[in-house]
Amino acid sequence: MKPFRIEIPQADLDDLRSRLRRTRWTDDLPGAGWERGVPAAYLRELAAYWADKFDWRAQEALLNRYDQGITQIDGQRVHFVHVRSERADATPLLLIHGWPGSVVEFLDLIEPLTAPAAGEPAFHLVIPSVPGFGFSGPITEAGWTDTRIAAALAELMARLGYDRYGVQGGDIGAFIGPAIGRADAGHVIGVHANALVTFPTGDPADIAALTEAEQARLQAMKHFQDDMSAYMQLQGTRPQTLAHALADSPVGQLAWIAEKFKEWTDASKELPEDAVDLDRMLANISIYWFTDTARSVANSYYERFHDASMWAPKPPGTVPTGVAVFANADFAIRRFAEKAHNITHWSEYYRGGHFPALEAPDLLVADVRAFFASLSRGSLN
Repeated sequence: MKPFRIEIPQADLDDLRSRLRRTRWTDDLPGAGWERGVPAAYLRELAAYWADKFDWRAQEALLNRYDQGITQIDGQRVHFVHVRSERADATPLLLIHGWPGSVVEFLDLIEPLTAPAAGEPAFHLVIPSVPGFGFSGPITEAGWTDTRIAAALAELMARLGYDRYGVQGGDIGAFIGPAIGRADAGHVIGVHANALVTFPTGDPADIAALTEAEQARLQAMKHFQDDMSAYMQLQGTRPQTLAHALADSPVGQLAWIAEKFKEWTDASKELPEDAVDLDRMLANISIYWFTDTARSVANSYYERFHDASMWAPKPPGTVPTGVAVFANADFAIRRFAEKAHNITHWSEYYRGGHFPALEAPDLLVADVRAFFASLSRGSLN
């Protein structure tokens, strides 16, 4: 374990601004909007802000307020933020980001979870950069499946001295979190997930029993697969080809991620920055750029697509599992989730989207508190 501070060289900041200002721009078809991808006019404005107004040093200082460390696990560098509560009864909690996320996602959760008001549960937080992402640096070999990542993060908690701990994760964190629960069931007290992916069982009786809201959610998942999943197919099948473009062009990296903040945030918001703080979004994108992790991040999807053991039938998980569903971006259906997980807590919200830690941190904090409090009380709902 070594202490770590984020210190991006000034030369990297200067190079980013130079590249942004020398972008060769494309244009749009007449009348085209977001349905064909990120509009050129919007992207030009966003890139200009990134180059001329965005203050990376302020975001860097904000992250460096918190203790950070790096360690080597299974041959891979692992970076983490570690914030201990002053409360003696605090529960250790591992927070796992997704794609296109980073440790930046959780900044608004740190104070409410580590220093809550009297009567609210407190947590010691461990917030890793998922191996291959951000300051954990590019992966150095193939084979970093979700199962291997789960084992590495369980080892991180052991090295930090946490014998019993909880897990929270969204997006790919909602794959890795339950995998940690399976791999380290003797130490994990519970797993909380948002953006959990559930799959139809194939049983006609299950489909017939779906409520109207659940049927709509299943149709939304089909729409996602048919019209919004090209990014996943490309990352999962030809990650190296994509990496050449994203590693060389900051505007390419900007468009690749900004599109997801548009499509996956609260549908009532017109633009990504209407749903999440603009500087926070750009801090997140900047981490992808400065750490040069386009290749290994895309390769994480390749590993997931080609890991036969991940998709093979397996017994349901036994660790208590809580799920928060945010209606604008989640497709989870409880009856399907219960086939794979020990669901003891289920909440549905009608505000926020795929990035609740950024969009609706109050709702996510409250749900995490409620789930882990239910475990400590022994009352499951």
